[in-house]
Amino acid sequence: MQINRIYNPKETLGALFVYDDAGNIIYECVSLELPWLKNTPQVSCIPEGVYPVTKITSPINGPCFLLANVPGRASIEMHIGNYAAGKRIDTKGCILPGQNFQDLNGDGILDVAEATITVQHLLSIMPDSFQLTIAS
Repeated sequence: MQINRIYNPKETLGALFVYDDAGNIIYECVSLELPWLKNTPQVSCIPEGVYPVTKITSPINGPCFLLANVPGRASIEMHIGNYAAGKRIDTKGCILPGQNFQDLNGDGILDVAEATITVQHLLSIMPDSFQLTIAS
């Protein structure tokens, strides 16, 4: 799995790709994160890099993915949520996958749509553990 990011002052947009063993794209969606604020916990997206990921059931976010070895951070998940900026925020540094970007709540800031379906699909196609590459 790989996320290619675009950094904005208020949020970080991503294109998320899942590859098969031959390197072919088998699933594609988007991701939404907090803006890059020098990896400051709870207000910044995490640094670019390669992270081991495992499926978990979070006490807060339910079935999701947990990223390990994030420098200076703990409990970074990829979970259901729609908002990373504006009137409502569903993340404190985690990754929010969705089908596309939309302004769901009319505040002029892009959100991710269909997050629940996207996370459910990712949980169904991804192995119990894998690596996530985050790049720009």
